[in-house]
Amino acid sequence: MSCSNDIMHFLHYAKRMDVSLFRDLERLHQTGNFSRAATLSNLSQPAFSRRIKSLENWAGALLVDRSRQPVRLTEAGHQMLDAGLQALSRIELERSQILASQALPDRYVVTFGAQHSIGWRFYPRWLQALEDAYGPILSRLRADDLPNCLQDLQNGQVDFVVAYGSQSSASTDDPASILIGKDRLIPVSKPTPEGAAVFDFKTPELTPFLRFGDTAPITALMEPTLIGFDLKRRLRTVYENSMAGALRMRARAGDGVAWLPETLIAPDIDAGLLVPTGAEAWQVALDIRLYRNEPRSNHTTRAIWNFLERLPSDGLLPHG
Repeated sequence: MSCSNDIMHFLHYAKRMDVSLFRDLERLHQTGNFSRAATLSNLSQPAFSRRIKSLENWAGALLVDRSRQPVRLTEAGHQMLDAGLQALSRIELERSQILASQALPDRYVVTFGAQHSIGWRFYPRWLQALEDAYGPILSRLRADDLPNCLQDLQNGQVDFVVAYGSQSSASTDDPASILIGKDRLIPVSKPTPEGAAVFDFKTPELTPFLRFGDTAPITALMEPTLIGFDLKRRLRTVYENSMAGALRMRARAGDGVAWLPETLIAPDIDAGLLVPTGAEAWQVALDIRLYRNEPRSNHTTRAIWNFLERLPSDGLLPHG
């Protein structure tokens, strides 16, 4: 089983530290108070404070702003908490799936491949909705770049691939794929203290652009919008990455504007860490589709496919 570069990076360094420190940081974020957070962690306040300090030393950045009450996480603290909790969630999910497969060794384990940005938030919600509607299945996820996912599908190393498409790039009648959800790319910026977008396209200067690289499939999906609204001449590329998570962190740091999947950044918008910018018409509608390699299917995967084919065209989950 492979996983995203973010999680592999996390696991590499997790060998050197106590991963439960992220739970401590979460409690401090929730309470805004070292004493109350220490009580929730069943620790003395000095011991709890030392644990938070050890996490900051490991991260190499100040994670908590102690200059005010209640205390607040810094931007780096929010980023580290988000990455840490998502990685812990993946670890716990994989552990539960391993235990389930060991308890039921004759059950087939369905393997899904997914683009990184889909694997973080949409996939866990969709899988839970699938199991609620279809019934429990044993599964695992390989999060990778789309070309690698499709190669794994062709080679029979994964049973299904979950990937972005658009109404123009795939037909809902295509027998090789099923529409399972909707998303959209939203141009977002770090907010000002007043809540407006730092980069609002209202000045004559070129807007710094955090873009997906040329090899990223999302780049091709964005191209009609960038061309149709003559946006390329208004943007100045300052950073490229094929992973939405990396662009998201740079956008949150205030380095520029990025078009990012709503399913990925909805919590950031709700928390006021990112705000939509530009015109609403610049948003890019996306399909989320499930692909299979029919010649390599088996009884379990055919049953799941047939079940999904009978569902309404908008899939198991609502837009966004």
